Amino acid sequence: MGVCLRALQLAPLVIREKPMLALSHGSRAQFLLAAILRIPNLAIDDYEFSTRLGFIKPDWLMVPAVIPNESLGIPASRILKYEGIKEDVYIPFFRPDSSLRDSFEISPDSLMVTIRPPADEAHYHNPEADTLFEALLDFLSGIPKLKMVIVPRNQKQATAIRRLRPALMHGVIIILDHPVDGLNLIWNSDFVVSGGGTMNREAASLGVPVYSIFRGKIGAVDRYLSNQGRLVLLESKEDIRTKIVVSRRSRTARKSSASSSALTTVVRHVTAVAEMVSHRTTGWVADEGDRGLPCS
Repeated sequence: MGVCLRALQLAPLVIREKPMLALSHGSRAQFLLAAILRIPNLAIDDYEFSTRLGFIKPDWLMVPAVIPNESLGIPASRILKYEGIKEDVYIPFFRPDSSLRDSFEISPDSLMVTIRPPADEAHYHNPEADTLFEALLDFLSGIPKLKMVIVPRNQKQATAIRRLRPALMHGVIIILDHPVDGLNLIWNSDFVVSGGGTMNREAASLGVPVYSIFRGKIGAVDRYLSNQGRLVLLESKEDIRTKIVVSRRSRTARKSSASSSALTTVVRHVTAVAEMVSHRTTGWVADEGDRGLPCS
């Protein structure tokens, strides 16, 4: 119902502007509307186990190269690949700001840990992640001069966490109640623990120690980062006690680049698809033979 409602909300703008291509990072509402209005669709994804609209397939799908084609459910001729992970597209433009810790009133001699709770309303949620989250709070609360900055997914979750460990709300846990720069939050942390994907991968891309309490199906990107030693997968309470290294991180200024190989490849793929679609008339739907691109 939510997908259909969002598609209806998007429809007036799309009908008025008449875009030639639908492009998103996994918007199911956009998939649905593009199919109804017969607009060619390029989807970008980085988790092969996300729930899809089974009766609607994108015309093209762009994913990191580490994700195997056979797990995507569409012909290889419609799959576009790029090296690295999606976070590599924008990380090179990041500029750190060390004043963030001061805004939380966290002293220089304290450890700062950023925590993203499990997505308890997501289709992929596994209750085991909630158990790990509670064990994590208990473990970290026993460490002197350690502050936990928790990034809740919604107000309901924030309220639940306050009720879960009320004694920690005074001086140990800081629950964000307003938006902050996510990359800067990660950069100022000594390490990160998350029950989701993007924040984990941003930390890995920034070189910040990161631990995952995600207990859904582990995707190829997280396996890739784990095998490289850039992400530690926590699977039990024992892992929390034995695998988390509690130490202060040395922060040095990160060199930023005006370009990224991941960004360059993504833009090249999008441009190639857009150029192909621009030669078609409004309402065109690609046939199977037209979907392959030289750049794939």
